Amino acid sequence: MNRIVASALLATTLIAAGAPARPRASETERNRAIVTAFADQFYGRRDVAGAFEKFVVSDYIQHNPGLPDGRDAAVAALAPKFAAPGARFDVKRIIVDGDLAVIHLHGRADPASAGGAVADIYRLRDGKIVEHWDVIQPIPATARNPHPMF
Repeated sequence: MNRIVASALLATTLIAAGAPARPRASETERNRAIVTAFADQFYGRRDVAGAFEKFVVSDYIQHNPGLPDGRDAAVAALAPKFAAPGARFDVKRIIVDGDLAVIHLHGRADPASAGGAVADIYRLRDGKIVEHWDVIQPIPATARNPHPMF
């Protein structure tokens, strides 16, 4: 009984002290489903306009310095790249924690190119993607280990 009381007091103290709360499992699970469906439509089926219309807010915040803010600007910039006949975007993993999601993928403009490793980072609010960052690393011709990138 004393352990239960001590645990409750510790939890109350941490909450009162402003300790950061872990995201609720339900928020993470909900956002994982949303981001997985977005990834399937956007990267897998290469339906840029449809994926952005369904999953992204119109005033989407873009942190890639080469693109302006807004859903329409993202679609205009990305749709031609994704429509190229040989373009491939192979999702390797999806990581979700609360309102943040990372999609790690291998992107190639055409099958002959090595392409690049991409980490797209998204923030969600109320079931929609509201913000985006990305990290892009070209795949080198040689590596010093047998497992680079993926």
